[in-house]
Amino acid sequence: MPLQVVIYPMNGDNNSPVVDEYINNLTESVFLPIDEFMQRQSLPYQFIIHSPTETHLGAVMKLLPPASPRLDTNIFTIIGWSIKLRYWAYQNTPDSLSNMHRIRVFVYYHEPVNGRHLEHSLGLDKGLIAVVHAFAAESHDEQNNVVIAHELLHTVGATDKYAANSQPIFPIGYADPNQSPLYPQTRAEIMAIGIPKTAAQSQMATHLNNCVVGEQTAKEINWH
Repeated sequence: MPLQVVIYPMNGDNNSPVVDEYINNLTESVFLPIDEFMQRQSLPYQFIIHSPTETHLGAVMKLLPPASPRLDTNIFTIIGWSIKLRYWAYQNTPDSLSNMHRIRVFVYYHEPVNGRHLEHSLGLDKGLIAVVHAFAAESHDEQNNVVIAHELLHTVGATDKYAANSQPIFPIGYADPNQSPLYPQTRAEIMAIGIPKTAAQSQMATHLNNCVVGEQTAKEINWH
């Protein structure tokens, strides 16, 4: 049975009309590349489910979830936030059956201002809930999908494959660790997101066609 992935859009810019217009024009087709990516990447691992995920567009959320903690926050604050987020999701996105086969992705959309840096997105480890920050523009849809795919894989057990300096970890964070010469790489391991160009530099993947699910990630999400 495929995991149901539900995208809940939210206006992350104080009810910006630009963001509202983008959200009102969203369709499920925007997120179809996520399912295509999961299906394509599961094939080498002979995953028994033909389509690992089915992504749907959920309701626009007017009531926003608890604010995410900073990455340098102590572990107790993070645990407290995760409990509050789970309870908020339970209250605001109830499920008449069960939450065991549904990943809820709450996406804060923001105006695409030049030079703007978004808050860090978070996926609860094996919690089937993710909070994503994304840009409200069609030109950013593909890169938004990279972030969404990364975070939803966190919710089913995948771990980050990049170091504290954001550089992909060799070899588990490389899409092609056996490539010779090793650099430059042309693809990203989805849980590293960066495409290594040198040992010290990488470039963020902008399209899921340039990403792969590596062997370590596949093991973590029980694909093999």
